[in-house]
Amino acid sequence: MSFDSSLAQTVQTLQALSQIRAEIDRAGELIVETLRNGRKLLICGNGGSAAEASHFATELTGRYFKDRRPLPAIALSADGSLATCIGNDYGFEQVFARQIAGLAQPGDLVIVITSSGNSANIVAALNEAKRTGVRSVAFLGRGGGQARGLAAIDLIIPGDSGRTAQEAHLFLIHHFCDLIDAAF
Repeated sequence: MSFDSSLAQTVQTLQALSQIRAEIDRAGELIVETLRNGRKLLICGNGGSAAEASHFATELTGRYFKDRRPLPAIALSADGSLATCIGNDYGFEQVFARQIAGLAQPGDLVIVITSSGNSANIVAALNEAKRTGVRSVAFLGRGGGQARGLAAIDLIIPGDSGRTAQEAHLFLIHHFCDLIDAAF
């Protein structure tokens, strides 16, 4: 794919986010409300989406743009020892669900990030959030996959490209960080 084609596809995907504006606004309100209530975000994803989960948590606990107090956010993929322990003892599909079972408290928010929506550990994480009564937001791509409909709010990026879904996920993370910085 040429540079121009790749750029055009990314721009088209970002412009298509207006199609899911209502869901984006609801997710932003839920994220800010969770943090205002002193509750935490539990964020997870696989591969590149794990990097985005860490990125989001870092922007909140560290700093995004303005100097504000640290906010409680945990990237569930960040602890390699814990992830391999759970994967070894319970199976890789439980690597996030088990952490949610142990860490989530009423009022917390689980955020999953996946470009396919078909990872067994993401589906299990959403099911565990639902089982424990913890709300969730799913950043999804390619139609949402098996994760579609399991979260309180689905952010399904229009289109069928995993690459542009990941780029749109990062845009949304930064959009939510802008909202959070304005609120705190």
